[in-house]
Amino acid sequence: MLKFYYNTAPNPTKVALFLEESGLPYEAIPVDTRKGEQFSPDYLAINPNAKAPSIVDDGQAVFDSNAILLYLAEKTGQFLPQPDHAAATLSWLMFIATGIGPYSGQCVHFRHFAPPGNDYAVQRYTFEAGRHWGILNDRLAGRDWIVGDSYSIVDMAAWGWERAAAYVLGQEAFDRLENVKRHFAAINARPAAERAAAIRDRHAFKTEMDEEARRFMFRHTAA
Repeated sequence: MLKFYYNTAPNPTKVALFLEESGLPYEAIPVDTRKGEQFSPDYLAINPNAKAPSIVDDGQAVFDSNAILLYLAEKTGQFLPQPDHAAATLSWLMFIATGIGPYSGQCVHFRHFAPPGNDYAVQRYTFEAGRHWGILNDRLAGRDWIVGDSYSIVDMAAWGWERAAAYVLGQEAFDRLENVKRHFAAINARPAAERAAAIRDRHAFKTEMDEEARRFMFRHTAA
């Protein structure tokens, strides 16, 4: 059975959505990053980048959420847009992987977790996160799905981060992304999305951002 290493962050949740949509049987294995479980030797053998999610499928380890989505879509033949949309699929999937995700993550870090005195970083990452979300909002104008005319792994990749967008940008800024909000609501209405979101309840993850958690989450501060 496929093993799915997860936590409650946006990237694992998008993989959970694919697994629930596809009906693939899987074993969900929590990786509690605030306890440092991502740095255990056994997990590093699966994902040397020490992040979630990862999967192990028939002995084959795959890490990075968008790589996992591509792998599973090709394995099952599900949720890939038609071949004539292959270029757009790769472009928008990588846009989410290299733009939406990283800039949103840095925006969250500097707005909510970094010590005071980082005004330049807050301004830069708030601007860049908003710019990337604005591009996605423009892409969704007049269309239901990001690529082609069907729901795909690209939409799943966006949904993982859409769940956190109000926290990333602030509620007012998120409310201005009308097309993104419509897209988010459409996916939320799917039963598989409800099941994917509920994966957070399978394990009592540590929620406190105490000194132990900061040591594991923000390792640069330990230098």
